[in-house]
Amino acid sequence: MTAPLTEQPQPELLVQLTATVNGRDVTAAVPPRLHAADFLRQHLGLTGTHVGCEQGSCGMCTIIVDGEAVKSCLMLACQLDGRNVQTVESLATDDRLNPLQETFKQEHALQCGFCTPGFLMTATALSYQGCRPSRDQIREEIAGVLCRCTGYENVVTAIERWFAESPQRPADAAPAGAAPAAPSDPPARG
Repeated sequence: MTAPLTEQPQPELLVQLTATVNGRDVTAAVPPRLHAADFLRQHLGLTGTHVGCEQGSCGMCTIIVDGEAVKSCLMLACQLDGRNVQTVESLATDDRLNPLQETFKQEHALQCGFCTPGFLMTATALSYQGCRPSRDQIREEIAGVLCRCTGYENVVTAIERWFAESPQRPADAAPAGAAPAAPSDPPARG
């Protein structure tokens, strides 16, 4: 009787990536199918990027890539190569909250807090557009982040107040992934 043939497992191919994450250059070898959210959480220890639905529906995993809000569960880690990435951990300085986080705290814009990083990163990316959005525009922008606790009212109020209290600068004043550009008047819609 002969032993059955068994296939030897092939080593998984790894993809090299270099990105700037929260102002720090990062180089890593990652599996080609690793999601950006898992890379940030498991490889870099940036657990503020929450994972909810893993289908892009809940917005909990929102990060900023080259100045744009993206859902990191829909991106592969290798797609971060050469990009500037900002996670919620980039907002605070040491133990000091940034103005947006402080406004969320003051306006009671969080309850369980699981969705809060998604809201913070969405609002931060919105500020890079250099406009001062209306309350309705804020609601539209944050619609991609689901919350089961707050009812959104305090979240919208916090973001609206943060925009109102921020100094005004043009959108191109802040490089992608940097501190938020202060808002100005909203662009006209055609």
